[in-house]
Amino acid sequence: MLKIGITGNIGSGKTTVCHIFETLGIPVYYADHRGKFLLESNENVKAKVLAAFGDGICGPNNNINRALLADIVFHDTAKLTLLESIIHPAIFDDFNLWVALQNSPYILKEAALLFEAGTYKKLDKVVTVTAPFQTRLQRVQLRSQTTEEQVRARENRQWPEEKKIERADYVIYNNEEQLLLPQVLKLHKLFLSLQNGNKIPGM
Repeated sequence: MLKIGITGNIGSGKTTVCHIFETLGIPVYYADHRGKFLLESNENVKAKVLAAFGDGICGPNNNINRALLADIVFHDTAKLTLLESIIHPAIFDDFNLWVALQNSPYILKEAALLFEAGTYKKLDKVVTVTAPFQTRLQRVQLRSQTTEEQVRARENRQWPEEKKIERADYVIYNNEEQLLLPQVLKLHKLFLSLQNGNKIPGM
């Protein structure tokens, strides 16, 4: 089973791309969503976060206050690195358990920090979804109450798009000038071929 990574900076549309793959029957592991789930449900992760950030990080229901935690790490790079050192290994283990349950020619792992966290090294191929910053900014602001300053702050914590494109095996352009579906179908055909040990001429 091939393991394909899907990444891209904020507003690039990588989740939309993943949804198209899902309609083709390909399982997708959403690393960011699973990270939030593990933060709330994995007792080992919760214990490590409490040890690192203190009991004050808990809400009235004794769950991690994710909004407070996000605010803390948003303004402190060292604390963000500390949180990632707890969450990323847990996601890695969770992903491996998930993969073992799948029965598909290939699977996708969607993660914003695929390169930054180094987890791309455990995957067979990586796809970067890209779009101009202004396009991505408009998308994010349309879907959430987010200021340009907040978007730029998140952007600055990620690798530049150019670097992700350079390191990727394949690129999907979600710039509203090229259709997504033909690009996804082309890669789907390629991944099926690679899984069967074949190569497609011209790709």
